[in-house]
Amino acid sequence: QVQLVESGGGLVQPGGSLRLSCTASGFFISNYAMSWYRQAPGKERELVARIVRTGTITDYVDSVNGRFTISRDNAKNMVYLQMNSLKPEDTAVYYCFASGPRRYWGQGTQVTVSS
Repeated sequence: QVQLVESGGGLVQPGGSLRLSCTASGFFISNYAMSWYRQAPGKERELVARIVRTGTITDYVDSVNGRFTISRDNAKNMVYLQMNSLKPEDTAVYYCFASGPRRYWGQGTQVTVSS
């Protein structure tokens, strides 16, 4: 069964850090570009970060550039999003997305940044 499962979300104070993980099963992420999206209440889902199959190229939305880092471990079939200097406006459900021969979405993990 094909699955993407996100973990690592939670409640954090402004300025804090979280590390999200995305575990894939039923397919090999090495054949896929991987991305993290987020959706805040009342807003459209937006692309946060993406990484090519080999991990050599990454791209970020301007609002997180310099604070977030996407990485991948193809051997473990996992993708990560290190989030530092978190702000209240980073509050959202974060989704893992695989694009390649097919497209797969995870169920999402809630990140709340609040004091």
